Amino acid sequence: MKIEPLKALKKYFGYDYFRENQLEIIETVLNGRDAFVLMPTGSGKSICYQIPAIVSRGVCIVVSPLIALMEDQVKGLNQNGVRGAYLNSTLSYQKALEVQRRVADGLLDILYVAPEKLLTRNFQNFLTRIRPALFAIDEAHCVSQWGHDFRPEYLRINEVTAKFPDTPRMALTATADDITRKDILEKLELHHAQSFVSSFDRPNICYRAQVKQGDKQQLLSFIRAEHPENSGIVYVRTRKRSDSIASWLSKQGVDALSYHAGLSPEQRFENQKRFQENDTRVIVATIAFGMGIDKPDVRFVAHLDMPSSMEAYYQETGRAGRDGQPADAWMVYSLADVMAMRRIFELSEGTDEFKHVLRKKLEALLGYCETVECRRKLLLNYFGEKYDGPCRNCDSCRNPAETWDGTVAAQKALSSVYRTGQRFGAGHLADVLMGKETPQVQRWNHDCIKTYGVGRELDKNTWMSVFRQLLSAGLLSVDMGRIAGLRLTDESWKVLKGQQNVFFRKDSIYSKVKSTRQPSKTDKNVFEDEGSRRLFEKLRKLRLDIARKLEVPPYVVFHDSSLKEMALIKPATTDNFLQITGVGASKAKRYGEVFLDCIRGDETGG
Repeated sequence: MKIEPLKALKKYFGYDYFRENQLEIIETVLNGRDAFVLMPTGSGKSICYQIPAIVSRGVCIVVSPLIALMEDQVKGLNQNGVRGAYLNSTLSYQKALEVQRRVADGLLDILYVAPEKLLTRNFQNFLTRIRPALFAIDEAHCVSQWGHDFRPEYLRINEVTAKFPDTPRMALTATADDITRKDILEKLELHHAQSFVSSFDRPNICYRAQVKQGDKQQLLSFIRAEHPENSGIVYVRTRKRSDSIASWLSKQGVDALSYHAGLSPEQRFENQKRFQENDTRVIVATIAFGMGIDKPDVRFVAHLDMPSSMEAYYQETGRAGRDGQPADAWMVYSLADVMAMRRIFELSEGTDEFKHVLRKKLEALLGYCETVECRRKLLLNYFGEKYDGPCRNCDSCRNPAETWDGTVAAQKALSSVYRTGQRFGAGHLADVLMGKETPQVQRWNHDCIKTYGVGRELDKNTWMSVFRQLLSAGLLSVDMGRIAGLRLTDESWKVLKGQQNVFFRKDSIYSKVKSTRQPSKTDKNVFEDEGSRRLFEKLRKLRLDIARKLEVPPYVVFHDSSLKEMALIKPATTDNFLQITGVGASKAKRYGEVFLDCIRGDETGG
């Protein structure tokens, strides 16, 4: 061992102690054992393999699915004085040979590779010559067909790692339910791996969900009221919607860019770069964006369309508040979202079992949206973590939803489903209940059935809410045959026969919710004097100037939390500077004097 793990953590990353499970994971692989690591975004997964790479003799091979991610991580490691590099399709043949030469000469501690590169014969021959010290498989949920980012190349990773039985392996993911965890262990043949499952709780994130009614205006109201100057990610379902929402936000004065697979690689790279360097505030993206994004100061993640599962939702919302400061996970949803996702599932080429699992995952997410309970409790319980709540940092806890006795309305709705043949959607059924003479109502003679017009006391939005909540409660199901329609379930008859009462929540369109989480010592709003606030902004500008010269994102130089601590503590010497969280020996050497000069100049009025 070249250096003790804790000393390496302080020297290279500027931290005084390990977080939950990190040291145990590090010691496991250093002792030659395999490890399975389930750790939420922002909890320090990368430290779990980066420290072994630093302290071991030999190179750590990190399999990473995204080129942009590995490039950012290598830039960050190099800034910290760690000898890292990557091999992917962006490198020329000569540059790739140079990287391999550095590995062979013992000049690199960590090497990131794409799964496609790992599977090539030439690279596998190279591995046999260097004998890697560790294999780290990042975003390991990509190996599972039950995961939300399935990558078929991941299924063959164990073909390579099996050739090195004496080299420990580490599989890491930020989110996986029980079925996905089992799939990861089986597909990667980690039968004897020690499992480490950290808490899924992200207490700094405020979880919120509201009914979709004019989603663009809802989003704009949310951003203007709560994040007028912050960075955020907006997730949508389609490429076309990504472009249109980004364009619309920009016209409303919110600087936004789109990101999706339909853009050229160059444009995607440019848009992501501008977002990471704070040249644009908001990225409007499909799920093609975000896996492994390291930007720590994303203050909100907004979903204008429902994701496909709780796993996808958790993974995407986890990109907010990686720095531990307060952040929002805000979503609007509708019955149309559920129907659209169901159609996507049914049109897929998966088996009936696969489609069944996907439907159950979507139903769990809809239940999360509709709950009147603590959202954090439902989210954590879904992942098998007991949480009693209340968390006091979600909309259900802060602004409890009003409920109403909807037993009679439910009976009318269910009866309408039955009397129209269990083959129509909520919109048509609402028209029948309200007694509207639409062409479709007249075509099917639904103006002649018993439930026609019996629901005039409620408006269209309320009826749509009734059908959505009945679906969420399992009192209706969806038939995704040739004509998608709502159908009764066994439970429906209990309501129709008066054996079960039903209560619905009142829908809210937009309400402002404040987090009750206490600010940490480095929160910007704890600056007690104008001088500290002014110094923080000067340090941010200095960081931005340095980052632009180096062509790296600002957070690669220092995180905001480090700058805030500098502004509060005002270190005067290099030794003092090294005590700032996130300042290691390499960064102190690179930037210490220039940042100390900025602090001294501010104190003297320079």
